[in-house]
Amino acid sequence: MNVFVIGLGLIGGSLSLDIQEHFVDAKIYGIDVSENHLQEALEIGIIHEKATFSDLEKADVVIVSIPVDVQLQVIPEVLDIINDDCLLIDVGSTKEMICTVVANHPKRRNFLAAHPIAGTEFSGPKAAIKGLFKNKTNIICEVEKTAFKLQEKALEIFSTLGMRIRYMDSKSHDKHIAYVSHLSHISAFMLGKTVIEKEKNERDIFDMAGSGFASTVRLAKSSPAMWTPIFEQNKTNVIETLNEYIINLQQFKELMENDNFPEIYNEMKNTNYIKQILNGIK
Repeated sequence: MNVFVIGLGLIGGSLSLDIQEHFVDAKIYGIDVSENHLQEALEIGIIHEKATFSDLEKADVVIVSIPVDVQLQVIPEVLDIINDDCLLIDVGSTKEMICTVVANHPKRRNFLAAHPIAGTEFSGPKAAIKGLFKNKTNIICEVEKTAFKLQEKALEIFSTLGMRIRYMDSKSHDKHIAYVSHLSHISAFMLGKTVIEKEKNERDIFDMAGSGFASTVRLAKSSPAMWTPIFEQNKTNVIETLNEYIINLQQFKELMENDNFPEIYNEMKNTNYIKQILNGIK
């Protein structure tokens, strides 16, 4: 099985490592705009060979793991090249725009829109992790538009890597993911910004920062090159989530100003219910 991975960062690299481990016949070819990433991926065993777009004709599976704005150009180009039996999977964090772009492509049936909900704040080939996707949810959008035999091929890969599958339309995906992923990244970035600005005058802040602060701002270490296009493509949904978040922050601030700490206690106690929700999806 000839597997081409376009974009050799955390997600693309981790998929490559897991596919190699579970599919012994898989030969992994890497394509990346960064020659340094390509060489690094080759040296640490993420890929077996470097490749270019001209090699895609021999692909059985192509995985596209690049910033979502670049996907809009790259995925139609890849569809133009691949053979009729090849499966093309995109693993980006937004889905509606890319599904719209490929909607009328002659090889739309070869395309599967997927979003594995897994990752860390790190990027580049060295960020790749074996077993990253085990027991993680993978959202598949518009599955009915993918050829059935290629659906089967994709599900074999996903299930072998240990993923749980959810099906969703692209609009719902982008709306829901704005709440559970995109908003949390914005929160981390802005909390980090707030503390950095304050730290200019109060040098002891980071000396006092504990594990709670570190875990809260962990996502602020994520790649701006990846996340700016995500926010742009999902702008409407992200703004909606921000409006709701800001209202809750403002209400909390007003409770503080009014010394209404019994209600603050109730707010936090009611929100503790999220522990049950998160425990249920592990």
